[in-house]
Amino acid sequence: MKRILTIALVAVFALGAFASAQAATEVKMTGDAFVYGTFNANQNFTGWSTGSWDNNNGGYTGAGTQTEDRFQIWERFRLRTDFVANEAVKFRLGIKVQDTWGHGTFTAANPAVSIEVYQAFLQFKLPGCDIEVTAGLQDLSLPQTAFFTDSVVFGGDRAAALVVSSPLIPDTLAVTAGFARMLDKNRTYDTTTTQVADEFDVYFLTLPITLEGFKVTPWGALGVAGRDANYFTAGSYGPNSSFADSLLSAGTFLTPTGMRNAQNAYWWAGGTFEVTALDPIKLYADVIYGAGNQGDRKKDQRSGWFIDAGVEYTGWDVLTPQVFGWWSTGEDSSNRNGSERMPSILSNWGPGNSFLFDDSQELLKQGNMGVNPIGSYGIGASLNNISFIEKLSQRVTFVYLRGNNSPNAIRGLNALMGSNPYFTMGRDLTTNEYVMGANIDTTYQIYENLSAVMETGWAHGQFQTSVWGHRLAAKSREGDAWKLAAGLVYKF
Repeated sequence: MKRILTIALVAVFALGAFASAQAATEVKMTGDAFVYGTFNANQNFTGWSTGSWDNNNGGYTGAGTQTEDRFQIWERFRLRTDFVANEAVKFRLGIKVQDTWGHGTFTAANPAVSIEVYQAFLQFKLPGCDIEVTAGLQDLSLPQTAFFTDSVVFGGDRAAALVVSSPLIPDTLAVTAGFARMLDKNRTYDTTTTQVADEFDVYFLTLPITLEGFKVTPWGALGVAGRDANYFTAGSYGPNSSFADSLLSAGTFLTPTGMRNAQNAYWWAGGTFEVTALDPIKLYADVIYGAGNQGDRKKDQRSGWFIDAGVEYTGWDVLTPQVFGWWSTGEDSSNRNGSERMPSILSNWGPGNSFLFDDSQELLKQGNMGVNPIGSYGIGASLNNISFIEKLSQRVTFVYLRGNNSPNAIRGLNALMGSNPYFTMGRDLTTNEYVMGANIDTTYQIYENLSAVMETGWAHGQFQTSVWGHRLAAKSREGDAWKLAAGLVYKF
């Protein structure tokens, strides 16, 4: 590990020294280091693995083939280096090392080299104006109120993209337009002399409007999905899920399988709303509609709504009470008429750092249950920013949700495919199922840049035997899911 990091740092400093010599480039470094242990019991509500896709042809391994290892120690190191030519031009390089103790990079002898580039982008302003261009591998999110962490469509992750931002009316109206290539299976050459549509591209436009006491951001996104992109094996939200789960309909797996068209359009339109005019009472909401494959066979189409809302009171110094809720369309009783759930790409949505969702966990590995907010509805409450003791802050959150999906839709696909990754028990809920969860998170600021963090979680679910089968449903009733994660976080 020391040898690997030394090589990486030498390379970064060498680049910085070269740049300084050539153009008086200023080098700025920031980063973070996490070391924490996680104890998880009954992950995926069973303690067994969920289903997973084995290849891009739709081959898969069913759920319940592996058992959990309840305790692991994770370590992550990230270094972000900005090469700043002047106020208008910079390049950022971000590298990351992440694994468990005793595995890969952190093996005692002959460690595997696993340095990952997670940011690499050029950012500059056009001469004589405030138009900013960012090109390269960067953090990217579609709009969503920060109350719910990040976007339920695509949020909080990296993408190779070109993004252009410009103010139109200072402090009032701006515009951001962008293009991202999410997937390109074959890169330069297709596998034969026959060209195939193996890319998935996304174009987006946002118009944030800020007025006194009110902010609204209308936005839209258009995706062009090639039939032969690697939707099954490219990662998406939550444990063991993929773009196939979040974009395609269940009807895709019915005969004739797959999409008919070489390319299909996906689109999303929405708005975010923040009202602070009633301060210290603040209101938040998001409304989104999305659709895809509308020109393909009826069974391959997918469309639906997602709505959330929250309110918080910020008038107290010692805590911030919050309440919230959401609603999303779910599957009807037939898979032959397509999907009624809103398509998504990569969700990073969740209120109150909830243990149920893949959202804002600081100790993120094995940090949540990966429940899908799309196709469900629920309510919750959080006591945020609890601070009665200096340097100690806490958060307590409780969430209850039910499914909006017809049992017949999930039961029908499970009858056809057996246990499969598209529908997962505990992640995708029927109208007869519910999940509830709570988390208590604590941060103690040891020094300005060093903190001790502890995150705890509990989840209980009720699942239908007739939908998931006796083996999985019975196993879920043997005990609730628990998480305890604790460690050190250093940010510099």
